[in-house]
Amino acid sequence: MDAAKNIFSYRKHWAHRFGVAPFLPMSRAEMDKLGWDQCDVILVTGDAYVDHPSFGMAIIGRLLESQGFLVGIISQPDWQSAEPFKALGKPALYFGVTGGNMDSMVNRYTSDRRLRHNDSYTPGGEGGKRPDRSTIVYAQRCREAYKDVPIMLGGIESSLRRIAHYDYWSDKVRRSILVDAKADILLYGNAERAIVEATHRIAKGAKPSEIDDVRGVAVTKPAVPEGWTEVHADDIEAADEGARASAPNTVVRLPSYEQVSSDPETYARASRVLHRESNPGNARPLVQHHGNQEVWLTPPPIPLTTEEMDGVYDLPYARAPHPAYEGQKIPAWDMIKTSVTIMRGCFGGCSFCSITEHEGRIIQSRSEGSILKEIETVRDKVEGFTGIISDIGGPTANMYRMACKDERTEALCRKPSCVYPGICPNLNTSHESLIQLYRKARELPGIKKIMVASGVRYDLAVESPTYIKELVTHHVGGYLKIAPEHTEKGPLSKMMKPGIGAYDRFKKMFDEAAKKAGKEYFLIPYFIAAHPGTTDEDMMNLALWLKRNKYRADQVQTFLPSPMALSTAMYYSGKNPLKAVRRGASEEVETIKGLKQRRLHKAFLRYHDAENWPLLRDALKRMGRADLIGPGKHQLIPAWQPAGTGLSGGEGNRLGKKHKVQKFTTKGVLPKSR
Repeated sequence: MDAAKNIFSYRKHWAHRFGVAPFLPMSRAEMDKLGWDQCDVILVTGDAYVDHPSFGMAIIGRLLESQGFLVGIISQPDWQSAEPFKALGKPALYFGVTGGNMDSMVNRYTSDRRLRHNDSYTPGGEGGKRPDRSTIVYAQRCREAYKDVPIMLGGIESSLRRIAHYDYWSDKVRRSILVDAKADILLYGNAERAIVEATHRIAKGAKPSEIDDVRGVAVTKPAVPEGWTEVHADDIEAADEGARASAPNTVVRLPSYEQVSSDPETYARASRVLHRESNPGNARPLVQHHGNQEVWLTPPPIPLTTEEMDGVYDLPYARAPHPAYEGQKIPAWDMIKTSVTIMRGCFGGCSFCSITEHEGRIIQSRSEGSILKEIETVRDKVEGFTGIISDIGGPTANMYRMACKDERTEALCRKPSCVYPGICPNLNTSHESLIQLYRKARELPGIKKIMVASGVRYDLAVESPTYIKELVTHHVGGYLKIAPEHTEKGPLSKMMKPGIGAYDRFKKMFDEAAKKAGKEYFLIPYFIAAHPGTTDEDMMNLALWLKRNKYRADQVQTFLPSPMALSTAMYYSGKNPLKAVRRGASEEVETIKGLKQRRLHKAFLRYHDAENWPLLRDALKRMGRADLIGPGKHQLIPAWQPAGTGLSGGEGNRLGKKHKVQKFTTKGVLPKSR
């Protein structure tokens, strides 16, 4: 893997003399107070501005400030005209545009494409304060405001839409967001390295389109430059074995936008290739034709070192929402204000998840000292702190400091997961560093409890009985959420999740540890309905498992095809990109697209809800499983219907008059699983 320049080793821009701003300015009045005539960079975001390292615009803004640049923020602007985008004047270097901490379409719509009426990243939790496809709309308004100012895209919305991608909400393949937004450059993944290098170069006069040698960026080109050898995606797996694939100046040719938008199997092949070219140690540049231009992606960024991670999280965040929001609650801030991030990345590789695609599978961990220092900062500076750290974790709670045992092996590996179909023998699964961190954290003065609210990867946890004991004894508050996602082999193999046996082993160890600690704690498992590869029978068996184990989920998750995920490629193409995708020889995947079937799969997860019984009765009869309808313990749903539920009109009322509404108890679990 290439050596990378430390992000804090650059010579500071001349404006560093202005020092640190209490908050990055959101108005001309604040700029005047700071003595600024002009911002170097203006960040436009779909989120409220909270100066905390859980919010992307705060990390990027403070990082650029540490480099000596003057950074302003335009938060949730009215996008109906360009005027709000002129609020801070013309930036000297560029506009940085992001949709926010979430993809704007995921943020705005449910998995059934229904409009959400709330937004956790908006003051008051109010919905509708950002447009659909926010990044594109904001970029267009920035261009209208100042035509000659470069536009740089970043954040998860841009990261997951960096190439031609299936868009669930329009039910079609869309072009790279770089092309649709008509921006100059896109940064994908965790972008600290790229944005520091790119900003310094732009400050010295470089054009964004010329910054095509920095990792983690996408730019458009009229053609592939001379001197580059193209390896086509059709031949890529064979080419991996030959010297040609590892030769200098090799670029992987993805199928064009025109091809993937007209041929779902070609889309699946492009998705497979993209994910195989995700290891910073061996990834090659990618190029994809869009009309009369080429979208050029450099290899993924080199992960931050522990020293660099500490530097990013030690920046002078105000750890509060901007004063402009005084008196207004921002739900996302209330949720994370006493939490501490200890690592990034995830090597789980779950096919439906965007964490690995965005942050990478190499774990980037902070030092113990930096984490403990932040806990003390939360204790001393967060208003209303009660002594409880609400979460100490990251994308996954228990991958802290885990890594491949051999750096060379890690650099050559193209596997999408280190833990599927089993834990790789080259993976160091020691929890010792995490256990020591937990112990030191809870010994800090003024700290009453350190909670673990991030998801625990239970197939790793069972490798360390000591960790489970430590977790249950000191860091669980009533219940622990984990994600087996399903019980059946078919969907689990498409999700790249372990079999339910791993969950059973973890539950046994969890219950034993709770009993020894004298605690009454419960596991709350998450499950997904309607994931590709799931049959009606699979959902029926999951519902029976839930009933046997006395689980009743009040809120459930239906699969949402997020941009660029491997599961999304399955959903769109009906092919399995986890295996070789070849014309006429690709593995078929059953997909659940019809609204009626998606609702049925969701209804199986909520088998206990009388509103779902008519739908389930019809399905069970159709499936030849009417034996599961009745009052027995082995049966799933009753044959009768309470008044006013499930059925409309006289039939429902007639059925209901004969019976009282049945009351349910959870018997060993909390009533809500989400």
